[in-house]
Amino acid sequence: MRKLKEFIIDKLIFICGLASIFFVILIFLFLSKEALAVFKYVSPVDFLAGKRWYPISEPAQLGILPLIFGSLMVTLGAAIISIPIGIACAVYISEVAPSGIKEFLKAGIELLAAIPSVVLGFIGMVTLVPWVKRIFGLPTGLTALSGSIILAFMAMPTIVSIAEDALYSVPKNYKEGAFALGATHWQTIYRVLLPAASSGIVAAVMLGIGRVIGETMAVMMITGNAAVIPHSILVPVRTLTATIAAEMGEAVVGSEHYFALFAIGIVLFIISFIINVSADLFLHKRS
Repeated sequence: MRKLKEFIIDKLIFICGLASIFFVILIFLFLSKEALAVFKYVSPVDFLAGKRWYPISEPAQLGILPLIFGSLMVTLGAAIISIPIGIACAVYISEVAPSGIKEFLKAGIELLAAIPSVVLGFIGMVTLVPWVKRIFGLPTGLTALSGSIILAFMAMPTIVSIAEDALYSVPKNYKEGAFALGATHWQTIYRVLLPAASSGIVAAVMLGIGRVIGETMAVMMITGNAAVIPHSILVPVRTLTATIAAEMGEAVVGSEHYFALFAIGIVLFIISFIINVSADLFLHKRS
């Protein structure tokens, strides 16, 4: 009976794994079916490198380069803020904080990850946007900087949680060996633990970035939604995700605008797929 149970469980896990792959392929095929039709109206080069997104003009201008730049700028800003703070928090929780504080902080990080993005977007509109407008003397606080700060806040729980697990999984004899050779606590963290956990930390960073680049509601609420190529982080931008969320309800089914939004979905799908595969490769890397 035990062998039979193990056989059934093994096959169920195998089927679930295949089902996950199958569903991902179905999603890609569904998106592709609608997205590829846009290339009847615009070439792939003009779609990816075009500087104007005016989908309801005559003729429609379907260049998504401003949207790509907007997504990249917000993502880069969020990464610059969240990566050092997230890794520092993970080091503190794993190696510095007393046990009582450690458990409290870990619970707090998990609660932060559970806050809905629309709530964070609303908080950003009420508090962060006026602050950015006042501090930098801008006509509006709905800028890429505001989006970067909120998205950094959203990415940090992922980075902290996974990076802390990576540091905790480093064998204890690494630390004991460093202490035996006369290294201080901080030298051990910097020269031994962080390099040993580097693959897990990089995976944490990439998964955090994956969360950022796929975020919709928060960036749609506080980045200004201006489909222009940004020249600074202090100007309004529009991201790929916000474009789909804002315009899909208005697009006529079967129109070039409708197909272009599905093509944007394909671009996002490919970017997210690359980020997650890269994170998985780093996570399973063996030094």
